[in-house]
Amino acid sequence: MRGLIVDYVGVLDGTEEDTKRWRNLFAAAKANGVATAILSNDAGGPQAEHIREWEYRGIVDAVILSGEIGSEKPEIGAFRAAADALELPLNDCVMVDDSILNVRAAVEFGMIGMLYTVFDRTSVEIQAVFDIEGEF
Repeated sequence: MRGLIVDYVGVLDGTEEDTKRWRNLFAAAKANGVATAILSNDAGGPQAEHIREWEYRGIVDAVILSGEIGSEKPEIGAFRAAADALELPLNDCVMVDDSILNVRAAVEFGMIGMLYTVFDRTSVEIQAVFDIEGEF
């Protein structure tokens, strides 16, 4: 696996402490050669700048917003757009989402899907898949 794609709403928009922990986990993933992206069903436009900031600040490599690409999760086009932004095939990516429908679709399209419930659990799963060590 070489790509980590994470949903925004319900995953990255949590507490300030969880946001800090996600940033550190993304940094460790990137340092380990993992390409990173946010894939959100957000409509885009000026109100999505807070999501785009993750890319502008170099926390993730790409931000893909469904309203701007014309496809939303759980459609294959949304997942493909995220994988394409990372220049990776779908089967080389992990999708983290708080919606079981989106996770199931990701798996059906060849990705590894992780259902997000709490940071600690997802962090352990990500660390295992990408061989990342550390406390986050």
